[in-house]
Amino acid sequence: MATTMEIVQGISQVMANSYDGALDENGEPVKVGLKREEGHPILDSRVMDGFKVSYHGNKLCIHYHAEIKLKDVYAKGFESDIEQMIQDIASFIKKEYRKVTGSSLTLTKDGEMDAIVQNTSRVRTFVQAKCFYAIGGLDDSTEGINDPSEDRLEDNFRKFLEQDAGDKKAKNDKRKAPKPGQPVYAGKGKVHARKDVNSTYKAE
Repeated sequence: MATTMEIVQGISQVMANSYDGALDENGEPVKVGLKREEGHPILDSRVMDGFKVSYHGNKLCIHYHAEIKLKDVYAKGFESDIEQMIQDIASFIKKEYRKVTGSSLTLTKDGEMDAIVQNTSRVRTFVQAKCFYAIGGLDDSTEGINDPSEDRLEDNFRKFLEQDAGDKKAKNDKRKAPKPGQPVYAGKGKVHARKDVNSTYKAE
């Protein structure tokens, strides 16, 4: 049985081979089942869509994003089409995983699809959907997933960040005193000017 690291590496390799325009070992375009693969890449106006994955314990979350027209949102079966698209992506990952590693990958749907649609104009919108799949062969341990992040900053580096020179001048600072009207850096992102009637800078 494959280890957790081997499973993650196999899925990561599948994702690395699935970019837009990728070619297989025979020089043919990799077909995931996305809408961007339909039509001619230059002559036709293609739908911009894509996918990615993230890990949550023993679950794999498949994210799908697409830029579509507003009329397609109100079309019949819109939600089922998005859900089928994610299912096709899961099937593609399992198929390519076998090619990469030589072993099978089990993905079991866990829960319902979550999708949000937002409009960018009166014509175009974009949809973001995700769905969780349980990865076969991984334990169901979720220890540490919801725990708050720890401050692992080294003490020496923290002390360095907390240092404040203030108005002290460094020993190796050989700069001459500024002339009247010349901008003077006062620290904390502000530049002040000396009070001088002949200065083009106004003193704060």
